[in-house]
Amino acid sequence: MNYNENETPELPIAIEASKLSEEALIGIIENYIMRSGTDYGSVEATHEAKISQVKKQISTGEVQVVYDPNTESVTLMTTKDFKLSLNEVSRSQ
Repeated sequence: MNYNENETPELPIAIEASKLSEEALIGIIENYIMRSGTDYGSVEATHEAKISQVKKQISTGEVQVVYDPNTESVTLMTTKDFKLSLNEVSRSQ
């Protein structure tokens, strides 16, 4: 995390995807896809297929839209990783 050691880190916040505009959600997903280099199997998926796959993961709750107030950024995290990050920040407080 990118916060000053003298500051108390704030907990990341899950954002309901339904509260975002379609344009904002697609932008977050596209940014994630470009950064992630995720393995989509032996055949590379199209950009549209990747977006569809991530949207499905969000709708099933496997992936969360997360705002990190410490870095003032939004990203996607698996629900498991999100819970781990909550525990990590809570332990450091």
